[in-house]
Amino acid sequence: MIPRNLRGHRPAHGRRSLRRAVVAALASTALAVTLLGTAGAQASDATAERARLAAPDIPVANVQQHLKELQAAANANGGNRAFGRTGYRASLNYIKGRLDQAGFQTRIHQFSYGGRTGYNLIADWPKGGSSGQTLMAGSHLDSVSRGPGINDNGSGSAGILEVALAVAKADLQPADHLRFGWWDAEELGLIGSQRYVASLPQSELSRISAYVNFDMIGSPNPGYFVYQDDPSISRVFVDWYRSKGIETEYTSVGGRSDHASFANRGVTVGGTFSGAEGIKSSAQARKWGGTAGQAFDRCYHASCDTTANINERALDLNTDAIAHALWTLSA
Repeated sequence: MIPRNLRGHRPAHGRRSLRRAVVAALASTALAVTLLGTAGAQASDATAERARLAAPDIPVANVQQHLKELQAAANANGGNRAFGRTGYRASLNYIKGRLDQAGFQTRIHQFSYGGRTGYNLIADWPKGGSSGQTLMAGSHLDSVSRGPGINDNGSGSAGILEVALAVAKADLQPADHLRFGWWDAEELGLIGSQRYVASLPQSELSRISAYVNFDMIGSPNPGYFVYQDDPSISRVFVDWYRSKGIETEYTSVGGRSDHASFANRGVTVGGTFSGAEGIKSSAQARKWGGTAGQAFDRCYHASCDTTANINERALDLNTDAIAHALWTLSA
């Protein structure tokens, strides 16, 4: 996540088509349950079908293994995974290799910045997509030069990687086409995602029903924040966390992460966040646990942002929330 002094203006955007799709899906589900409620056997069938279509539980051990691989990439390449450094390219190669094995169509989107070449990774799931719309999830893969960047943002990158692998394992065929993105040079001012969005023709950009962003999902003193940009997306997250007994807080991350690159072009955005250099209040500590008066991530942009800087429960919950959102919003 980029520092506050590099953030840009975040306009409020929303797409009526996404809202209509989510509302229609919820309404049709409610209607189906009502109509089937009087027929025991049919109701059981409907329950079984909903269970079959629900997002799977994402094994947190798998996500942690991805983080170990990103840590190893940093360790072998000067201690970081920053833009223009070999640790970043090693991280990208690892993620691309896992996606290729799972059957994704991957491509590397190159760009130039400051005399160096940057590399975004784009992965398309080849099945489904009958709606003609694209639901996209993304995370920045680069770290700052001072450390390996395992929470910021190995956590989001590993989380969406494991969710993508779960899509392949389930052989999911969603109504919306699913696309995943891992961004370079976010820490320098959202450069990679800005260059990717600028490369899209308007016809393709207009087909993106929503972009959901995950930047820091395993903070060691975590909060449970949901982007407030669009209610049709935030409701999906808020309701899911509430079902797990967690009351979330809305946050305006502003222009500090890659969702801003999409929002600036009129794309509906959303996401979750477990906190950076901000200080956890007493009320938040009572609600979420952890330590009041300390930062959500004391190792933000520091050399101590290693695999030891991850809260396993937050990583687990937030990755499951990503899966739930993608299964729900693309259905």
